[in-house]
Amino acid sequence: MNNKTTGTLYLCATPIGNLEDITFRVLRTLKEVDLIAAEDTRNSIKLLNHFEIKTPMTSYHEYNKIDKAYQLVDKLRAGKNIALITDAGTPGISDPGEDIVRICYEEGIPVTSLPGPAACITALTMSGQPTRRFAFEAFLPKDKKEHQAVLQELREETRSIIIYEAPHHLVRTLSELADTLGGDRKLTICRELTKRHEEKMQMTLQESLTYYESQEPRGEYVLIIAGKSRAKIEEEKRAGWETMSVEEHMAHYEAQGIEHKEAMKLVARDRGVRKRDIYQQLIR
Repeated sequence: MNNKTTGTLYLCATPIGNLEDITFRVLRTLKEVDLIAAEDTRNSIKLLNHFEIKTPMTSYHEYNKIDKAYQLVDKLRAGKNIALITDAGTPGISDPGEDIVRICYEEGIPVTSLPGPAACITALTMSGQPTRRFAFEAFLPKDKKEHQAVLQELREETRSIIIYEAPHHLVRTLSELADTLGGDRKLTICRELTKRHEEKMQMTLQESLTYYESQEPRGEYVLIIAGKSRAKIEEEKRAGWETMSVEEHMAHYEAQGIEHKEAMKLVARDRGVRKRDIYQQLIR
């Protein structure tokens, strides 16, 4: 453990389903720290009892995250080492852990993270969707205005999109995504990750809605949605330009102070044709 006067906050990743996924380092740390701050002590006590961990525990959750963070910081400043755990997965990912980490930095308290399970990465790697670039949205916002704003942002997102959803909201969310992104958008639906009834299904958004007309959603879901292809974006742009005449298209650029010849190059690029084709249309 930390030998300095000030204690350290340890972010400890815990299993998202299968208890065998916990690391030796996390187990040792949970036994050695002075206190464990848990999102739900009723849930976490099962984990601690399973591994015979007797460390005292206190609650740290969405509804006490600021006041309790400062209380925990006082203990850290006094030299106590504290482990933060969430209900499942890595603290700070879609939970109040990010707030206490921010406050620790503001107060000069050391923070370190002990890597381990995270549902978003687990689902992404097995999804069959592109993994090099991705956008993690977690649960869509509850506020209606913000909810719609995020959906509109996702409409043009080219990276793979990761969304968490509870079973009782799944169909509504899939319907909103189909309306916004298009029913033909591909996705992988992951359910009950690392558990006995783990399930992965590749389909389109429209196919998912058809599927859940007869299947009741059960368990926790992670949706991995394919990003919008750049080819599709270019196709839509060309379709938009083609609603204008060549003269209107030229005027669009020349109004910005762009010279006539350069404007022709830009118009040709936008329409996917040769500059000569634009020239011929203009002189007719």
